[in-house]
Amino acid sequence: MNQFSNPLGSVIDIIPGFVPVDMQTATNTGDGICLKNCAGVLVVAFKGAGTAGDDPKYTIYQQRNVGNTDGGAKALNVIETVWKKQGTLTAVGTWTKETQTADDDYQADATSAESQAVYAFWVPSSALDHADGYDCIRVDCADVGTHAQLGCLLYILAGLRYPTAPESLPSAIVD
Repeated sequence: MNQFSNPLGSVIDIIPGFVPVDMQTATNTGDGICLKNCAGVLVVAFKGAGTAGDDPKYTIYQQRNVGNTDGGAKALNVIETVWKKQGTLTAVGTWTKETQTADDDYQADATSAESQAVYAFWVPSSALDHADGYDCIRVDCADVGTHAQLGCLLYILAGLRYPTAPESLPSAIVD
């Protein structure tokens, strides 16, 4: 069996960042995940159409542990390239590449609220401040405004250090 017969466990692991939620109710704090056992994580945000002006903004933090129990979360200026599919998703089959100066934030464009969208960006584990004990990340989405807009966030870990059957993978939500 080759590695692509079932990539879950042998190539990737998938962790929910936050489950589908109305993103206008408050800041949507993503769960923390540990990157000790992978080369990095593809952060994937998925959202429904909303109302003009309620454009999502995603922020990435590095942490010393998944729960940020020491309160030491700090910005991780690593978002340079964001791939997006935005519009009526049944009509958008290709990715569009957006680039920006490395930052801890990604602000979707000024007309993103009115569209369905998928945004994806890569975070290499080597970008974390390992010398100061940082080996975890979390991604938040700010309150989008005053109108309903559904969204969720997934972490897709890649370059697994210990590829195995999915049920035997080390957990990324514990240190």
